Amino acid sequence: MTSAAAPPPVVGVVGGGRMGAGIAQSFAAAGSRVVVVERDGSAAATAMERVTAGLRQAAERGTLGGPPDLGVPDRVTVVSSIAQLPYDADLVVEAVFEDASLKAELLAAAEAAVHDGCVLASNTSSLSVTGLAAALGRPGRFLGMHFFNPVPVSALVELVLAPGTTEATLAAAVRWTHALGKQEVVVKDSPGFASSRLGLALGLEAIRMVEEGVADPEAIDTAMRLGYRHPMGPLRLTDVVGLDVRLAIAEHLHSTLGERFAPPRLLREKVARGELGRKTGQGFYQWK
Repeated sequence: MTSAAAPPPVVGVVGGGRMGAGIAQSFAAAGSRVVVVERDGSAAATAMERVTAGLRQAAERGTLGGPPDLGVPDRVTVVSSIAQLPYDADLVVEAVFEDASLKAELLAAAEAAVHDGCVLASNTSSLSVTGLAAALGRPGRFLGMHFFNPVPVSALVELVLAPGTTEATLAAAVRWTHALGKQEVVVKDSPGFASSRLGLALGLEAIRMVEEGVADPEAIDTAMRLGYRHPMGPLRLTDVVGLDVRLAIAEHLHSTLGERFAPPRLLREKVARGELGRKTGQGFYQWK
């Protein structure tokens, strides 16, 4: 990996939630001008607060290269219409929740707002990149760019190729990944790609073990941390990702890859009770 790569001068991010804000923060810190699209003024303000807070935390950790008032926040703008994406954007990353129809709709709208050479990407963690590409007039300029949470400190970007993705599009995505100080892995489009498919398999089996009374969550997670050197156990990671997100991915992979990805009863029950993990204060662990 080379660190000399330059970031795209202008980046659009569709969706200002945790992932979208993290993507925006990362590109802004690397030097890009970033425009984030949220659905309305209130959501736009919240998105900007997320980006600003992330930059402040990065400065406190010493990973920003200076205090967050050194022009980095000035490179981020939040708007409430996809038509306000900058026409001269080099890259637009869609980062809304895992709904294929919504993602396809937003990507098509983004394509209409930018110039023909702009690369479009989806941050989907499991949905078909080939299916999303079908909604576009220029599918060769599209691929999956699967960032990991929390985006600013995660070292990996999974680049997912649709059958029509051009070599030039992939080369640009690799170059921009390096500009963020991250490492790419390149995979072909397949349900769950590489990371979500393997990660979910481990997480679902850990949930089944809790369901069957094999061990408590802390014991299972400790076994994986100390025995296999995982930085975080699969159940704590499920809390961080969100049990609802894990359930949605499991249901998708269950429908495409079969029974080995059937969601455990315990996962469904927790989601039904609103125990979604860190974001609600309760999942397999209690969170302050």
